[in-house]
Amino acid sequence: MTLSAAPFLGLVTAFRLWLAQPLTILPARRKTRTRAKPGHVTLLGAGPGAADLITLRGMQALQAADVIYFDRLADPALLGFAKASAQKVSVGKAPGNHSVPQSQINARLVQSARQGLQVVRLKCGDPGIFGRGAEEAEALDGAGLPWSIIPGVTAACAAAASAQSFLTERGQTERVVFSTGHRREGEVTDWSACAAPGTTLACYMGVSTAAALQNGLLAAGWPAACDLEIISKAQTPLQRVLRGRLTDLAQLCQSQQDLNPAILLIRWPMATAAEPAQTTKTRLTAAPNSPAI
Repeated sequence: MTLSAAPFLGLVTAFRLWLAQPLTILPARRKTRTRAKPGHVTLLGAGPGAADLITLRGMQALQAADVIYFDRLADPALLGFAKASAQKVSVGKAPGNHSVPQSQINARLVQSARQGLQVVRLKCGDPGIFGRGAEEAEALDGAGLPWSIIPGVTAACAAAASAQSFLTERGQTERVVFSTGHRREGEVTDWSACAAPGTTLACYMGVSTAAALQNGLLAAGWPAACDLEIISKAQTPLQRVLRGRLTDLAQLCQSQQDLNPAILLIRWPMATAAEPAQTTKTRLTAAPNSPAI
């Protein structure tokens, strides 16, 4: 068999032509730094008292968190459901003792989210009701960071349930007013704005200002015979329910020890004038037997 040399010569010619081409040196490719993806902050309502009052969505967020900033009143049992690697930081406040200022809490949320972490701000009750959640959201907006809210059972609803009572009742109370007894220095509440039959007033953080609250409501026209419930440590084994009239408010708060945290429920039903006087009494009620989470 005779082999032709033509294909081989063609390859040699092509190789020589390639060698004759000018050498092009490509610039070195720069290493590009990838920006860390911003994290996310969840303002999570834990509900008051019992750990099993948290919502399913809230539990899922808690289990996915890289860092958890938790309040003093949030049930510590909830932290046991976080993943082992999650950082748990207490930022709780007590009446008159803000060990971690709000500005510092805001800064920590921003810092953690900038590191690309999944952050949970665990709050007792609901983040949108006297929880200063709006201030934290404003700080995150200012930093251009994403955030969301997972609602929780607010203390007024849980307290009414603990007392086996209702915030509204057909034909008696048609509206609910959420208020706080804690004001900034120099601020005065105009209680006449909610002075109307058919109203339930749910007052948060009102034990220390009970006398001023009682006098303010009476001066605004609230009847002295309005029903009163003071629910202390709602939905916990230590809960207490005290009942009386509006005129009993200051005396009850002064005579009872260790009421905080407490919710004050004051009802001005439509039929107040026709109601018989109710004897002031204290009832100890155990928290509902709830299944473990």
